[in-house]
Amino acid sequence: MFDFLKRKNQAAPEATNSQEKPSGFFSRLKQGLSKTRAKLTRGMANLFLGKKELDANLIEQIEMQLLTADVGVETTEQLIRSLTQKLARKELHDGEAAFQCLREEMKNILQPCEVPLIIPDETKPYVILVVGINGSGKTTTIGKLANYFKQDKKTVMLAAGDTFRAAAIEQLQIWGERNQIPVIAQQPGADTAAVIYDALEAAKARGIQLLIADTAGRLHTQSNLMAELQKVKRVMAKLDPTTPHETLIVLDATLGQNALNQVKQFHQAIGVTGIVLTKLDGTAKGGIIFAIAKAMQLPIRFIGIGEGIDDLRPFEAGEFVDALFEE
Repeated sequence: MFDFLKRKNQAAPEATNSQEKPSGFFSRLKQGLSKTRAKLTRGMANLFLGKKELDANLIEQIEMQLLTADVGVETTEQLIRSLTQKLARKELHDGEAAFQCLREEMKNILQPCEVPLIIPDETKPYVILVVGINGSGKTTTIGKLANYFKQDKKTVMLAAGDTFRAAAIEQLQIWGERNQIPVIAQQPGADTAAVIYDALEAAKARGIQLLIADTAGRLHTQSNLMAELQKVKRVMAKLDPTTPHETLIVLDATLGQNALNQVKQFHQAIGVTGIVLTKLDGTAKGGIIFAIAKAMQLPIRFIGIGEGIDDLRPFEAGEFVDALFEE
């Protein structure tokens, strides 16, 4: 068990000032997106650049490139439609101009989802309920979020609401110890709603600014478990009708289109208000971020591009697209 926890918590070094953007973060972001870049933008660049004439055959190849990189049918149609219209108006004179046009269009799709998660000082505690399926990186993400907001001078408390996995409780407690953050936990198998209710009571009593509540991972198709999340929200509302203030879903980018299905189902069941997209460094399917942005139009609060504590960063659309396109 503890060997497992040690491996799982290699991503939790001693806290650093994660509010200060590391000087090499853009390089890490670029490196983290290398697989997606190889699949998506490098392939398109090879098709576009050097082309003096743009024709229907080229547009068809670009369309296929977008689809195979999990950009999604709806998003791909929008991008291809924009290119086709500008070609018809003779606004694009060569492949390089078309490539830059596509880059800007993709940035425009992501821009509305660039909404930072701001914790208001007047709300105590501000409650973030974290949901997602098993293996999405949910508990590790909570630990990194706790460190991030602590470095922003917020007082933070964690609620170990994933009572299904004993390892999840211990993992969260390790994060709490390392970052000197209190963790409210009960025994494995305890009622999740009761754990989070107790944590909310404790956070109120101690004047804590931010409570981050973990929940057990569940498939979006498991209606009984989705109903359990609805119960958690109802129980919290008895103590504070405004909670949770944020319902954050953690998505694994390696799942591609299935990640989009997950957020749709969770949103329908409990009302998601923000997204964290993890494991972008381990997949060529990072194009799913465009499909999610287009289909859901929900704030993408953070992205994860590595195991380090500073590799979970607030999402910035321009920076993301620049890193994806830059060679």
